[in-house]
Amino acid sequence: MTMHKHDSFFKGIIKSLGLVFGDIGTSPIYTLTVIFLLLEPTQDNVIGVLSLIVWTLILLVTVQYAWLAMSLGKRGEGGTIVLREILLPLLKSGKTAAFVTILSYIGISLIIGDGVITPAISILSAVEGILLIPGAEGMTEMSLIVIACSIAIILFSVQRHGTDKISVAFGPLMVLWFTALTVAGVRAIMDVPEVVKAVNPYHAAVFLHHNGIAGFFVLSEVILCATGGEALYADMGHLGREPIVHAWYFVFFALVINYLGQGAFLLGHPDAKNILFEMLFHQASFLYIPFLVLSISATIIASQAMISGMFSIVYQGIATRIMPMFKIDYTSAERQSQIYLSFVNWALLAAVLFVIFEFKKSSNLAAAYGLAVTGAMSLTGIMMTWIFYLRGKYGRAAASVLVTFVSSSFLVSNMYKIPHGGYWSIIIASLPFFTILLYRAGQRRLYHALRPLPLATFLPSYNEVYQNVNKIKGTALFFARDEKEIPPYIVHTMFMNNIVYEDNIIVSIVKRWDPFGTTGYFKPDIAPGLRVFEIQLGYMEVPDVEEILREAGVNEKTIFYGVEDIDTSHLAWKVFSIIKRLTPNIVQFYKLPYNKLHGVVTRVAM
Repeated sequence: MTMHKHDSFFKGIIKSLGLVFGDIGTSPIYTLTVIFLLLEPTQDNVIGVLSLIVWTLILLVTVQYAWLAMSLGKRGEGGTIVLREILLPLLKSGKTAAFVTILSYIGISLIIGDGVITPAISILSAVEGILLIPGAEGMTEMSLIVIACSIAIILFSVQRHGTDKISVAFGPLMVLWFTALTVAGVRAIMDVPEVVKAVNPYHAAVFLHHNGIAGFFVLSEVILCATGGEALYADMGHLGREPIVHAWYFVFFALVINYLGQGAFLLGHPDAKNILFEMLFHQASFLYIPFLVLSISATIIASQAMISGMFSIVYQGIATRIMPMFKIDYTSAERQSQIYLSFVNWALLAAVLFVIFEFKKSSNLAAAYGLAVTGAMSLTGIMMTWIFYLRGKYGRAAASVLVTFVSSSFLVSNMYKIPHGGYWSIIIASLPFFTILLYRAGQRRLYHALRPLPLATFLPSYNEVYQNVNKIKGTALFFARDEKEIPPYIVHTMFMNNIVYEDNIIVSIVKRWDPFGTTGYFKPDIAPGLRVFEIQLGYMEVPDVEEILREAGVNEKTIFYGVEDIDTSHLAWKVFSIIKRLTPNIVQFYKLPYNKLHGVVTRVAM
């Protein structure tokens, strides 16, 4: 039994290396290279920057995510939406709740913005390693861009088949990657052992003090070492807290050793441009091509983890009704969390290709990278501090204040990137942000325009119609958010068109505050021939509604649902109308049988 537990524990760690740590694990490819494009590699500068990197990993990843954020979960789930779900019930004022909601929308949008830049910078920086292969030095920039774009296109094209089968190889490949980083780091440290003193935070403080405002702006590149740290918390639901935290200890050690090794190599080779690849080439040129292939594989794995993360974030948004109902396909019979959203997939690919063509080099892309990450980290810090304070955990609240101050300092230092390409981070993040705001506002408008009828008002008319009209044999299903509020399309169907079945069931799908679990049950009958079937879902649950109804013995003849025909001359509502037309409605979203569906159209002026 203990042996079996031991096995599954190690399997969990290896799996999390493949699913969670690809992004942060591939940052050694470009972080020091980008920092020392502008900074002179003197001993003081190298030791100071290494010290900043080590302490960024300790404060922003180990303390903020592995310790603080990961102690805040709901049924093991993590992420910005989860923080919002935890914080909202603790708040007294509606205005404060609205403020937190807007914060969470910004956080989600920034993470989506980050999800576009991460695959672009990771793949480009690995592909640029080809230039060190003897004979390939003269390869043009355009050739490298074409290779990077081809890898991105292949990666996004296989998403619809699911990653279940290939993800088995992710963990072992990342173990190999982190082992290679560690070995290369140790070998380089042996040549210049004094780099180890960078572990002392004193050197980071001295660097910032001596370099003043220029040193402060170096932080905007140092943050590249911690990008992907938020994945520890966001992916908690897939694997659980324990394996992720234990895997992080191994990853942290590998990263620190490799960064120290790169620093040691730079001190001995101050002309180095692509530090990690040149260090490997210098140490063992015969292993260079296998290492390059491994590094490209690691960046693909990092991008894959980011894509899966985007699918999860958007699904959480759909489930908590802040995003439109994009079409969802399930790619794994075993794991319901393995989903594919075609619209999100192709939109991400288009954005990644655009970013690769726009920036052309990983060093240029670094000018846009970091803004979204530090913004998301700062918002996470604010929400965590608030939760710990309201729960009376003042020690953790104080630690959260410290990491929020650190991440906010990084955010401020990244502001200078805005005119140098950082504005693309803001533009990319603003698209999901305004989509969420527009969708929420439009849905509220629709709700007020299609004001539901209170059940108490509906029942007398229903009873009269049910007694007096000829009833159709069989069962009809009607979808409503809440059986106490009857949507106008049900009123139209029954009272204006006199369509009444012998057995009428109102199906309501209720999202719970916890992430997982599905129950379906009949509530007490509310009138002759009128029943209510409620399906309760965790907000991360991806249910098979038809199967739930079959298990409850429901065998409907027809399914009615409401369709809004929006009539407007207002530009924002026209965009909202297009979103509604392009995204599935509730019965299409839950994949109910098409041959039984009847849409009841209601014209709405907005």
